Amino acid sequence: MVIKVFLASSSGSTAIKKKQQDVVGFLEALKIDYAQLDIASNEDNRKWMRENVPGEKKPTNGIPLPPQIFNEEMYCGDYDTFFEAKEDNSVYEFLGLTPPPGSKEAQQGENTQKLHNGSVTEEHLDDDTTKKEIVEAEQNGDVHPAELEDDDPGKTVETDAQDENAEEEEPAEEDEESRKVAEEEVQEEEEEDRVEDNHLVSEAEDELVSEEEEELRELEEEEEQASEED
Repeated sequence: MVIKVFLASSSGSTAIKKKQQDVVGFLEALKIDYAQLDIASNEDNRKWMRENVPGEKKPTNGIPLPPQIFNEEMYCGDYDTFFEAKEDNSVYEFLGLTPPPGSKEAQQGENTQKLHNGSVTEEHLDDDTTKKEIVEAEQNGDVHPAELEDDDPGKTVETDAQDENAEEEEPAEEDEESRKVAEEEVQEEEEEDRVEDNHLVSEAEDELVSEEEEELRELEEEEEQASEED
């Protein structure tokens, strides 16, 4: 794999020249093989660079400025991303290369791997230690089956779920009692209304009967008077 650095040999920008020198000088210091491709004197180099820089990496005018860095056909980045990788000691990763043994980047990778393996080993040790302690306690008779069951995560989850269901059932029972009380109150009110209605009907009937009796009595009196006059 060849690292390609696209630069402009005749650039009039001091900033661009400084950036190009920074990239080239750092690659030479690391003894990384690279090829310089001049876009100022070679139209094909300029066209290839502009076509292969990803759209999201191009400036608003669409024309990327040198230096631009590639690993064969793979785009690595511009000067800003190169500078960030240099500050983070991750230039080899930035270039898509394997860091040589003994380099800072290789040492960082080894340390990271050791930390990861150390964490995994410590977890296994904790598990093994816990199991060993339980076995020893069982042999000594210090651990009861109930205590082991309490350490079962599955049972703990089941117990928590039962407690939650019990809490949910309590409000449901309270709602049922409230509903029954409300129904009883409605029934009592309806019964009182029926009694009152019956009482009013009875009074109306009594009044009607009294009026009929009064009319009959008046008719009888009139008939008696008529009979006496005759």
